Amino acid sequence: MEIYLYDGSFEGFLTAVFDSYKKQGVIRKENAFVPDMFATTISVQTDLEKADRVWMGLSKKLSADGLHQFFAAFLSEIDVIEDQLLNYARYIFDNQLSIEHDFGNAFVLFVAQTARKVHREKHRMEAFVRFQLTKDGIYFSLVAPDYNVLPLIIRHFKERYADQRWMIYDRVRNYGIYYDLEKVDTIWMEMDKQEGIWDPNENDYQALWQTYYKGANIAGRVNRKLQLQHMPKRYWKYLPELR
Repeated sequence: MEIYLYDGSFEGFLTAVFDSYKKQGVIRKENAFVPDMFATTISVQTDLEKADRVWMGLSKKLSADGLHQFFAAFLSEIDVIEDQLLNYARYIFDNQLSIEHDFGNAFVLFVAQTARKVHREKHRMEAFVRFQLTKDGIYFSLVAPDYNVLPLIIRHFKERYADQRWMIYDRVRNYGIYYDLEKVDTIWMEMDKQEGIWDPNENDYQALWQTYYKGANIAGRVNRKLQLQHMPKRYWKYLPELR
């Protein structure tokens, strides 16, 4: 068996799809690969031309929503998602008609269900992100999403907070997205300590927000079960109103 190792990027994955398409191999991230003495490993060098050819081929077979599902499923980072997407791509290219709603096929169903989970996490991030002001005048938010959803929430926050500099940092994957009032860049860094980075007035803002939340909240109408359904407890540590 041949194992194609790629760098973890979406473009790298599409390159691996191109290289392995006609072969009975599997695709794995090189930084998570466990050596197998019975397999032949092939190192895939990310090639934007090859990646574009695969993406353009998918674009001719899938709707805009189908393409978005393909990308969202990739961002799930779940085990063997590469193999699922590779088989999905093969099924797409092997059929003349559109297959993106052929849920009788295991690969189509898997991609649709996975993309739905990722989009659910995306919407939660858009709803639950809370910013804190740093000494540098940057509104900063620390998150730990189940899936790699930062690429999917850029548009929402760029449009909603277009007049301020902000950064959303994924502590699980050690990278963030930073908006400088013009464009959004990807920032890779370690974020172990946060002491001393906040604006001197930030504690007052947090206290004001907590006071507002408590004043607006009607204790007699609190439905904890429903609240947990829409706002899982793992998000609470990032919400100042629930600290």
